[in-house]
Amino acid sequence: MMKAKRILLIFILGLAVTQVWAQTSAKFTGFYAGLSFERFAEKIESESDFRFYFDPMLVEGITVNIQVNETGLSDLLSSVLEETDLEFSISPDGKVFITKGEKLTVDFARGYFDPKVDVEGASGQNASAMGAFARNMRFEIGKENEDPAKRTAVLRGKITNIDNGEPMLGTVIFEKVDYQKAITDENGMYRLELPKGRHTLIVQNPGGYQEQRQIELFGDGVLDMEVQENFLSLDEVVVSSGALNNINKLDMGVQAISIADVRKLPAILGEVDILRGVLTLPGVNTVGEASVGFNVRGGAADQNLILYNQSTVFNPAHVFGFFSAFNPDMVSGVELYKGSVPVNYGGRLSSVLQVEPKFGRTDKIGGSGGIGIMTGRLSLEGPIGENTTFILGGRTTYSDWALNLLEDEAALEGSNASFYDLNANLRHTFNDKNQLEITSYISQDDFAFDADTTYSYRNTNLAATWRHYFNDQLEGRFTVGYDGYEFGIIGEDNPLNAYEFSFDVKQWHLRADFEYRKGEDHLYKFGVHGIQYQLNPGTNQPFGSESIVIPEDLEDENAREIAVYFGDEWTINERFSLSYGGRYMLYQLLGPLTVNQYVPGAPITESNVIGEETFGSGQVVQAYHGPEFRLSGRYTLDNQSSIKAGFTTMRQNLHLLSNTSAIAPTDSWKLSDRYLKPQTGGQASVGYYRNMARNTLEFSGEVYYRYMNNLLDYRSGADLILNENIEQDVLNSIGKAYGMELLMKKTSGLLTGSLAYTYSRSLLRTSDEPSIEKINNGEFYSSNFDQPHHVVLVTNYELSKRINVSLNGNYSTGRPVTLPIAKFEYAGSERVYFSERNAYRIPDYFRLDASVNLEGNHKVKKLAHSSWSLGVYNLLGRSNPYSVYYTAVEGQLQGYQLSIFARPIPFITYNFKF
Repeated sequence: MMKAKRILLIFILGLAVTQVWAQTSAKFTGFYAGLSFERFAEKIESESDFRFYFDPMLVEGITVNIQVNETGLSDLLSSVLEETDLEFSISPDGKVFITKGEKLTVDFARGYFDPKVDVEGASGQNASAMGAFARNMRFEIGKENEDPAKRTAVLRGKITNIDNGEPMLGTVIFEKVDYQKAITDENGMYRLELPKGRHTLIVQNPGGYQEQRQIELFGDGVLDMEVQENFLSLDEVVVSSGALNNINKLDMGVQAISIADVRKLPAILGEVDILRGVLTLPGVNTVGEASVGFNVRGGAADQNLILYNQSTVFNPAHVFGFFSAFNPDMVSGVELYKGSVPVNYGGRLSSVLQVEPKFGRTDKIGGSGGIGIMTGRLSLEGPIGENTTFILGGRTTYSDWALNLLEDEAALEGSNASFYDLNANLRHTFNDKNQLEITSYISQDDFAFDADTTYSYRNTNLAATWRHYFNDQLEGRFTVGYDGYEFGIIGEDNPLNAYEFSFDVKQWHLRADFEYRKGEDHLYKFGVHGIQYQLNPGTNQPFGSESIVIPEDLEDENAREIAVYFGDEWTINERFSLSYGGRYMLYQLLGPLTVNQYVPGAPITESNVIGEETFGSGQVVQAYHGPEFRLSGRYTLDNQSSIKAGFTTMRQNLHLLSNTSAIAPTDSWKLSDRYLKPQTGGQASVGYYRNMARNTLEFSGEVYYRYMNNLLDYRSGADLILNENIEQDVLNSIGKAYGMELLMKKTSGLLTGSLAYTYSRSLLRTSDEPSIEKINNGEFYSSNFDQPHHVVLVTNYELSKRINVSLNGNYSTGRPVTLPIAKFEYAGSERVYFSERNAYRIPDYFRLDASVNLEGNHKVKKLAHSSWSLGVYNLLGRSNPYSVYYTAVEGQLQGYQLSIFARPIPFITYNFKF
C-alpha cells in the first residue's frame, strides 16, 4: 500500500514537472507587427499558458515589431525590451512579471496565486482581500447553468478606497473588449450588464490609476472591489468620468475637473481654487483677475446655478473675488453642465456647477491641511462608531500684506481684509437601504478698502438628505435645507452722515428626487422641487448717536417656486442613446407688497404712474408658469468617436441688480415681479468627440447657439441701490450668444494637460416693448462679457514620482467698454459725448503662470504625508487691464487703466495629510 502511494506521488510530481517544463520551454513562431505591448502580451497568452502581470503605464508607447521562429519566451522578451529600462521575470508556473529597473523575485509561497474565487449569487466578494495580485485572479460570478436561456447577466457591487474604506465616486468600470462600462455613484455603487462568459474588467479610479479583474460570469451577482487611489497627488478629491466617458456620456457640454489637477495649477497667493480650475474649461471665462464670478457661453455671472450638495451658494467668492468660497479639502467632486442641463436641475439660464461635498473616511481618524502665505486650512475626519462618519473643515486668512501688492498702494492705506469659512458634514448609514447625510457651510468676510468704510457679507447653507433604496431599481432622495446670503456696509466718514446699509436673501427648499431603472434600456428621473424666497431689497439706518441719516427700508419680497420634472435616458441600441424630458415651473410673487400702476402701453416712468395697488400677506401679486424642455442624443460612430446633439430651454426667476460685469458683494438680488418678468432662453448645440492614441488623447468640438429673453440692462445713470421703483431704471432686453469650443486633452504619460480654444459672441438688444430709451438705436451691441477669443493652455510634466512642474497660459480678447469720444459746449458748460454702448474694447489679456509641486516620500507608515507647492503667478509681470475709466483732473478728462496684479506674484504653500 505504501509503495503504491509512493508510485502515485512520483507520478503526480512527474506530471507537474512535465507541465512546468512544457510551459517554460514553449516556442513561438510568427510575425508580431505593429502591436502595442499589451496586445502582444494578450497574443502570447492566447498562444500559450503564460500569464503576464504589469502596470500598463510601464509599457505605454512600446510597439512590438519582430519576426521569430521557434524562439523561447525569454529570448523573445529580451529582444522586445532590449532598448527599454524594463526587466522581466518568469516564474516556474508560467507567470511573467514586467518591472522597471530590477527583476522581481518569483519564488512565491504555494497558494499565493489563487486561480479563481467563487462569488455566487448576490452574496458579494471583496476582490482585493485575496492578496496583492487580486487584479489577475479569476472571479466566478453567479451559478453555472443558471437560467441558460438568458444570455446576459447583471454584475453590481461597490468600489471603495483600499486605504480608508470610503466609497469611490466617479470610478469607471469597463469591459476590455466591447468597452461596455459603468460609473460609480457617490456611494461607490455600480451596475453593469454583460454577456455571460469570461471577461477582463478594467477599473479606473478617479485619479487615473488602473486595475483589472478577471471574471467568469455565469449569472447575476455582486463583486465588491477595494482599489488603490493615485497617491501621487495626495488628493482624494477628484471627479473624472474616465477617457471613455468623453465618447459614451449621453449629456453634452458636461465637463468635470479633478482637484488633483487644480492643485497643480499656479494659483493667486498659493490658494488652491476650484473655480479657477473651472476657468480652464472651454466656454468658460471671467471678466478679469480677482473675480471668481464666471461667464458660461455668453451668459451673465448670475445665470449660473452654483450648488454645494443641494444648497445654493449666492456669492462664490471671498475678498472681492480673490479666493473661491469652496475649501478644496471639503469637496469630493465638481461637474459643470453648460450644454444639456439634466432635467433635475433648473432655475438658472446658463449653467449648473454641481459641487459635491466630501464625507468622512470610515476606517480611522485622519485629516489634512495647508499653510500658505495668505491662508491656512485644516480638516479632520473619521468614523463615529460603526455606521457614522464626520468631517470638519475650516479655512481663514491671517495677513493683509497682500493688499500692498496691488497697483494703487496709497489709496489702500489703512485697508484690511479677512475671511473664514467652516464646513461640517455627517453621514449615517442605518442599513443597506437607508442613509442620512447632513451638510453645512458658513462663511464670513470683513474688509475695508479705506479707513472709514467697512464691508461684510456672509453665506449660510444647511441641508439634510435622506436616501432610501426601495429596491434594486428604485432610489429616492429627499432633501430639506436653508440657504442665506447677507451683505452690509458701515460708513463712518462723517459722524453726521454715518450709515449702516444691509441686504439679504433667504430661501428654504424641499426636494424629492427619484431614479427608476427599467432593465438596461431606460433610466427614469422624476421628482418635485419647492423653494420659498424671502428677500430684503435693502435697509439704510443711521449709525451712531450723532448720525442724522434718514432711515430707509424697502418692502420685503416673498415668493414661492414649485417645479415638477420627468426625464428618461433611453438606450435604443448599442450606438444610439436618447435623453428627453421636461420640467414645469410655477412661480408666484406674494404679498404683503405695494405695486405701482402705470399708463397702459406707455413707458414705465415716474411721470406715467397712475396709482398703487396693495396686496395683503400671502396674496398672489403676480404669477408666471411655463415648461422647460430637455432633449439630447448620442450616436457612437465606433469605439473611439461619437457625435452628440442637444436642445435645452431654461427659466430664471431671480435677477442680479449689478452695474459690474462680475458678481460683487455690493450687488443685490431681485425677484421677478409684475414688470420684471422671468428670464427665459434656449440653447441648441452639436458636438463631435474622439479619443486617440489608445485613449490617451481626447478631442471634443462643440458649436452652440443661445437665445435669451427678459434680460436686464439699465438706462444711463440708473440708481440700483435702495431704489423702490427699480422698474423705472431697467431696460427689458433680449440676447443671443453663439460660438465654438475646441478641447484637446492628454490624460496619461509624463506630459499631461489640455489646450482649449473658445470663439464666442454675446450680444444684447433693447426689446421692442415701450421703454425709457433704446440703447444703440435698438440694434444689437456687445454685452459686458463679450470676449470673442479665449485660449487656455494647461501643461504638467512629471519629472519624477515626487516632482511635477506646470506651465500655463491664458489669452482672451479684451472686454467691451463705453468711452468718451468727444466734448462740446452746451448751455454754457462743457459736456462729454460718449460712444455707443460697449463700442470699444480694453487691451487683450495675456498671462503665463508657472509652478512646481514637490511630494514628500511615499512611505506608507509615517506620521503625515506632505507636499509643497511653489511658483509664480503672472510670470511675465504684465499689466493686464481690469478696466479703463476716465476722471476729471484740473478740468481735463484723463483716462486710466486699472490692473489688479501688475507684477509677478510668487507663492509657496505647505500641504499635509494624516
